[in-house]
Amino acid sequence: MSEARGHIAIVGGGTAGWLAALLLQKTYARQAHANPPRISVVESPNIPTIGVGEGSTSILRQVLLDLGIEEEEFLRETKATIKFGIYHKNWSKKPGGYFGPIDDPNLLVPAPNGIDGPWLHMSAIGSGKPVSNTHLFTYLMKGRRAPVGLSQNGRQVPISQFHHAYHFDQARFGRFLASKASGIEHVLAEVQDVRTEAQSGAITHLALEGKEDLPVDFVVDCTGFRREIIGRVGATWKSFAEMLPLNKAMPFWLPIGDEIAPYTLAQAQSSGWMWNIATQERIGCGYVFSDVHQTPDQAKSEIEETLGREIEPRGLISIDPGRQEQAWIKNCLAIGLSQSFLEPLEATSIHGSLVQLLLFTQTHLSMVLSGAFDTDRARYNEIVAGQVDDFAEFINLHYAGGRTDTPFWRDMTESGLTPIVRERLNVWKKEPVSRRHFPRFPTSLPHVQEQLYIPVLDGLGLLPKAPSKAVLSGEPKIRAHARKTIDRLTSEFKVASRRALGHKQYLSALA
Repeated sequence: MSEARGHIAIVGGGTAGWLAALLLQKTYARQAHANPPRISVVESPNIPTIGVGEGSTSILRQVLLDLGIEEEEFLRETKATIKFGIYHKNWSKKPGGYFGPIDDPNLLVPAPNGIDGPWLHMSAIGSGKPVSNTHLFTYLMKGRRAPVGLSQNGRQVPISQFHHAYHFDQARFGRFLASKASGIEHVLAEVQDVRTEAQSGAITHLALEGKEDLPVDFVVDCTGFRREIIGRVGATWKSFAEMLPLNKAMPFWLPIGDEIAPYTLAQAQSSGWMWNIATQERIGCGYVFSDVHQTPDQAKSEIEETLGREIEPRGLISIDPGRQEQAWIKNCLAIGLSQSFLEPLEATSIHGSLVQLLLFTQTHLSMVLSGAFDTDRARYNEIVAGQVDDFAEFINLHYAGGRTDTPFWRDMTESGLTPIVRERLNVWKKEPVSRRHFPRFPTSLPHVQEQLYIPVLDGLGLLPKAPSKAVLSGEPKIRAHARKTIDRLTSEFKVASRRALGHKQYLSALA
């Protein structure tokens, strides 16, 4: 057996660290390297976890399946739940809320010739109907359903061809991933310092507390908010505080109820918003707020008034939204919270981590141990910076609902929207939302574009009927075809949602 070629050390366990290790291992195995590198996870035994729930996007399901992890085992062992999207409550001047489903009905029926863009969404908008009603996942969310139903012979069958997402407890998920990491070393130790090569500045060793220095060829920093390794090799932080002013988070738990919602609840409050993420054991919650507009004591009182019960906060987290100017410096790559953090409104953290890991393993991994990656590194940093910048603009858009009933919302409505968001909103008063309105993301990996923007814009009342209606006005046959298609899909979706098992029923059966 050939000796391992080099050593890749992932510093920090948890979701990002163990996913990084497993994806690196899988990629080397898939490429059939004769002598793949040694891979280790260096994890501090002294870092507490808060465990107040995290939501993913559908890419997590795709990655888990690709790693050979069965969904039922994952749900059973981690006490995770299904997520079909987000329910946004009280985000606009009009009371109420809207669903943001993560499936895309436009992919089910190709657009007719001559129609550019999400034609079913355009038809719904032009007819004055909610966009969310064209999505199967909306009906599954409303009915609190599972992604499976029962066939005539009693076997479970999928309800949808689209991948769903998950809610999970970070600590449980990290331990589960660690249990799957056969062939990956697990080093329990505190990293005290890094040793670098004098001329290049590259990291050569990790100085471990109570242990010998650990020689490394490449380091992946998954140390979260501490940014322990990337911060030692010249990293600089780009703050998004001006466009995303929420800078505190107060997490807490609630007991699980009779039903389990298969969606994230994002409920706007006077100075920010509150999340509600149900696992099988409890509901992880938190209030993300601006301490310029509200003190922590006021935030706690507001939560208790909203819920009608007392809470026990699990700490107060300070947030500096932003990203590293460079995610990959010398032979150190920052992933997860080490690389960026935005308010957790659209599951951008886990999504960004996975896309970055896939980008890295698919297109840059072969260069890592050779050390000849200067060009690759610059391109990678450019793509990742653009990804996070796009995420920030998308989150900023959520504050465009026109609320002015509190100082925070008045500030966001009057001066808080970015120039890019304001420019796009002006364009979408005249044109339907289309992929051409977004910068091209230079890979085939999933990114935030029109398919996620449209439900949010529609829910906030920011999509006038006229532009979509105008596109189809000269095409009576296409208009009729769109109406019939939406009616057919809606009928099928309602039947499918009734056939689906209840969400809690499905999860209980797995145990």
